[in-house]
Amino acid sequence: MRTVARFPFVSRTFRFSAAALGAGRAWIGDPMTRNVSLSVVVPCYNVEEFIADTVTSLAQNARGDFEFIFVDDASTDGTAAALRALTENLENSRIVTHRSNQGVSATRNDGIAAAEGRYLTFLDGDDWLAPGYLERLVGAIAGLDVDFLRTDHVQATGVKREIRRAPEGRRDVALDPRDSILPAHRSTMVDYCFPPAGIYHRRLLDRGLLTFHCGLRTAEDRHWIWRLHRRADSYAVAGLHGFFYRRGVGNSLTQIGDDRQLDFIPAFEMILAELADDPEAERLRPKAIRNFCAIILHHLQHHSRLERGLARTLRQRSREALRRIPEADLRAGLDGMSVERAARLRRLRSGLAGVAA
Repeated sequence: MRTVARFPFVSRTFRFSAAALGAGRAWIGDPMTRNVSLSVVVPCYNVEEFIADTVTSLAQNARGDFEFIFVDDASTDGTAAALRALTENLENSRIVTHRSNQGVSATRNDGIAAAEGRYLTFLDGDDWLAPGYLERLVGAIAGLDVDFLRTDHVQATGVKREIRRAPEGRRDVALDPRDSILPAHRSTMVDYCFPPAGIYHRRLLDRGLLTFHCGLRTAEDRHWIWRLHRRADSYAVAGLHGFFYRRGVGNSLTQIGDDRQLDFIPAFEMILAELADDPEAERLRPKAIRNFCAIILHHLQHHSRLERGLARTLRQRSREALRRIPEADLRAGLDGMSVERAARLRRLRSGLAGVAA
């Protein structure tokens, strides 16, 4: 387990050496002791084009007890310089700089490690918030006194804006997170994987539930959200619409075509392995298997987006993963899926051709 150093609430220009913090990291900020109610962790990688919108929106949400932690994951464009200039007058901000690229999980985790707030939330470096949103967000979770609170979000595709609702109809009441995992055949809160669409109490970090698995370069949020819903004690959903998610960005991990896209396979195998010891494993496992199968089909359908030769690797690794699922469990997971989709998965599992058509 990595030992994490604790740092006081800071603003600008105090510098910790990489050697003091671990290879590949440098810290910037001024020590300033404060009572911090909210830490906003902002992972950044090659977001020079968008970071001004992000920082401006945070400035419009600034409050004396809020802190903003930017983690630059060794960007190769002008992100680092832009961050230094844009945050110069952003109260209670600090910048963490990776000297080598470590991926989104480690980037978020380093921001979490530095956070001092009672509550934590996330904002990717190409997204933005509505003015005053963070104050409403903190008020919502404090009023309900839950482990975490999820929100709706606004999907931004070019100039188009579309509200995407969290798939839970019960609003503004404390809920058992397990009660929002099922049913298997419908979209539920474990399918709503956007970490920035929510706020999280520090006690989750103390229980080891808030960090992301560094072995996953993509789909890390799927493993993360399943763990939260299985192991946290309480949560709620609020109808807030202040988080804007920018879709279709060229360097987004959802747009890449290399082997990082295949990390959904180990992500779901981790989910299934952890479910083995869950007291409700029999009830919850079909949902995880169904989700896994649906994502396999999605990637097969869009295999032309992958780098040359990777589609074959996708089919092979998906076939091997499906074969590791016991037949009875697979049958339960496919129950209620369309005949055509279930048949495609069975053909893939058996090794027959034509599954990507």
